Amino acid sequence: MRNFKRFIGIISLSVVALASVNYLHSERDGASVVEAEIVVNSLTGLPGSDGPILVVKIDDTRPAHPQVGLRDADVVYIEQVEGGLTRLAAVYSSKIPQVIGPVRSARISDIELLAQYGKVAFAYSGAQKKLLPVIAEANLLDVGANRFGPTYYANDVQRNAPYAMMVQAEKLLDAGLSRDPEVSVSKSMGWNFGARSPLSQRFTSVEFSWPASKYTARWSKSEQRWLLFFNGEPNLDSNGYHLGPANLVVQLVSITDSIYSDRDGGVTPFSATVGEGRCYLLRNARALPCLWSRVSEEDGTTFTDRAGQPIFFDAGQSWFALTDREPIFSGLQSQDAAKSTNK
Repeated sequence: MRNFKRFIGIISLSVVALASVNYLHSERDGASVVEAEIVVNSLTGLPGSDGPILVVKIDDTRPAHPQVGLRDADVVYIEQVEGGLTRLAAVYSSKIPQVIGPVRSARISDIELLAQYGKVAFAYSGAQKKLLPVIAEANLLDVGANRFGPTYYANDVQRNAPYAMMVQAEKLLDAGLSRDPEVSVSKSMGWNFGARSPLSQRFTSVEFSWPASKYTARWSKSEQRWLLFFNGEPNLDSNGYHLGPANLVVQLVSITDSIYSDRDGGVTPFSATVGEGRCYLLRNARALPCLWSRVSEEDGTTFTDRAGQPIFFDAGQSWFALTDREPIFSGLQSQDAAKSTNK
């Protein structure tokens, strides 16, 4: 019986592996040839399938660090909140971690930002009373703590509230799908993957900030990704992994006061992600000035160079810094100097 179960397990793994490959038929010298095409996740460009989308709001203040589960996110957005601090909206589709956190409350910017993904499962700790009707009317599946409770959300006893709430993410998504299976599956969101632009410039680090929060990104040649530093300290997760994406987009947006405020009277800012503006795409130790455009809430966000030509992301995780402040580059080299360095 035990060997039979093992056999079934092997067969199951084989089926999963085959599901990630498409087989194409072509003709060579008059003979039919079968070729394998690797299937990739639409958000990362990495091998894997698309899946139902779970978005989790995560605290991004010093007491909330180290965070849990960010390594497995496909996309991470950094948003400004009250007092000039930041929070994260982490998007998952290719892999859902068992635990994610610390989970914090939703903001008005989330509604417009996430609409481009379709009907996502949205995990958060709560929201201002005035915002709750807006969330209820939005095109999303509310899997927040107020609806799903302590079965899926609980404080980590090693942390201090309100920086302690963790969510059993994998179980939560399964429970949400059992109530409403119509959650959107990840798809192309407007950015594409391919070779980097020859117009990009090499540099050593970049700083991007908000009134009370600052990030630095430094390129790691050995890991081929940006290593993030939060307020001057290495941005490590709960397992000691140094967080950092293959692609970092500093997306310059309009940030204005909204009609909402927190319990202490702090005005909630609204970051506008529908419209158009300037940006910087950081990949492969280089930065490219670019333009972003999003026609409506339902549309994805496209990116071009300043001449309007398409640009391409590298395969891997992407972080988007939604800020109204210009980034500060260090060690920026001219094209001639970069070519000389590469010789």
